[in-house]
Amino acid sequence: MQEIWTEKYRPQKLSDVVGQKDIVERLSSYVRSGNLPHLMFAGPAGTGKTTSALAMAKEMYGESWRNNFIELNASDERGIDVVRGKIKEFARTAPIGGADFKIIFLDEADALTQDAQAALRRTMERFSRNCRFVLSCNYSSKIIEPIQSRCAIFRFRPVKAEDIKHYLQIIARKEGVKIDDAALDAIVHVGEGDMRKSINSLQVAATIGKDVTIDVVYQATGNARPDEVVDMVNTALGGDFSGARVKLDEMMITYGLSGEDIIKQIHRSFYDLDIPDREKIRLIDRTGEIEFRIVEGSNERIQLEALLAYLALVEKD
Repeated sequence: MQEIWTEKYRPQKLSDVVGQKDIVERLSSYVRSGNLPHLMFAGPAGTGKTTSALAMAKEMYGESWRNNFIELNASDERGIDVVRGKIKEFARTAPIGGADFKIIFLDEADALTQDAQAALRRTMERFSRNCRFVLSCNYSSKIIEPIQSRCAIFRFRPVKAEDIKHYLQIIARKEGVKIDDAALDAIVHVGEGDMRKSINSLQVAATIGKDVTIDVVYQATGNARPDEVVDMVNTALGGDFSGARVKLDEMMITYGLSGEDIIKQIHRSFYDLDIPDREKIRLIDRTGEIEFRIVEGSNERIQLEALLAYLALVEKD
């Protein structure tokens, strides 16, 4: 079975982590000093939180990093028992290989229940002499204040487009995949700052053929081309509801998109329209209402057509 590229090309050193230069410099200073506070990594998915923790542990402990580092996923075991069991058991044992402390990496810590977080706070207090915690979360606001105050907080930002493109070009070259600039731009557009998603998109597109083009990318990732979405919106804004409805049918059938997928792409397309900002505000406001109805369980087809009908009437107001 083909190896997953996100694991195959995971950086092994902090200096190899892409798109988080300031964070890498701060973590590297901890490694050089040999000391470490409790840390909290907060930010969107696919921005390098887990990779940074692993790379830091490897640089800090060398060959013995597996003995002094444990990774747990809080979304699998969310209750207080995992804190009182696995975490406490690992925290109370002494470091191995002459290390001053162990590292417990708790991924998706914002999935922990309130009781589990309270127990974790107490564990962080009792075993801080020989154990450091690194908490990773998408939303730091879901972590209780007593834990936040005990951690140095690192906020990861979405990876910049140029960094994603550079890293994808390295992977494509090593894998013998030919990819043009338009296809790279398409993958960056689909990834939205998520490096993991971008690498996965490249791998899926490469399975279709060694020559990765923009059409292959959108076919592989199940996204409509942005120009097609803009064309549908412009058709509706021009008053041609029937024509816009036909284009909507084509997108749903060709790409197999759900209503939520299409509404997100429609929302992004508004920023590319050549209309006054006041009109964009009206469109985004109505799109938000439609998206809420779809999420709440309304018929997505009816709601999308209702949005196209509204767009067709905008110019006539």
